[in-house]
Amino acid sequence: MKNALQGVLIVGGLLLAGCAPSMGSGMMGMSMDRLSVAQPAAGVGANGLTLSSPQFSDGGTLAAEQVGSGNGCTGQNVSPALSWSGAPAGTVSYVLTTYDPDAPTGSGFWHWVTYNIPASATGLDKGAGSGGATPPAGTVLSNNDGGQSGYTGPCPPPGDKPHRYVFTLYALNKTLTLPPNASPAYVGFNLNGATLAKTSISGYYGR
Repeated sequence: MKNALQGVLIVGGLLLAGCAPSMGSGMMGMSMDRLSVAQPAAGVGANGLTLSSPQFSDGGTLAAEQVGSGNGCTGQNVSPALSWSGAPAGTVSYVLTTYDPDAPTGSGFWHWVTYNIPASATGLDKGAGSGGATPPAGTVLSNNDGGQSGYTGPCPPPGDKPHRYVFTLYALNKTLTLPPNASPAYVGFNLNGATLAKTSISGYYGR
């Protein structure tokens, strides 16, 4: 009887295990494979792609010129100049984002999202994200988390430790066709499967 009972339990366990994938993948009709595709492509490396700025060094402090204005901040809100090289073969366009993971929102804060920068571009002029200069033809200044298109400079809460502002360049194998006023999250979602390489530099600012 003991052996028979063990056999029943083993068979029952195998049957339940066989059901597990379909049970776990049925959430709102989406499979686990589809859910995993929707995550950021963390495994994509720089692959030779480099990014730099004459306004700040990687890990350095952002100047007042790049800091936001309003809400107690007295910066000039000028987006920094950026330059890059080493794009992989097959690059069709670039996306440039600036993200503050330390913002007290629970999900960080996107300060700058720019897409469809042409593959022929090797950088952005100072002010290209904030109206002081013209970005390359075809470039789209998307909405940031402040609900405005283009660049919004750092303005962290007084007394916080310096926040980190991560500038990330993506080399894509296509241009993006997105609705007007697409959110940063929606732009980010559309990078999945299209990113050939990405690289980042960070600047810090606190007050």
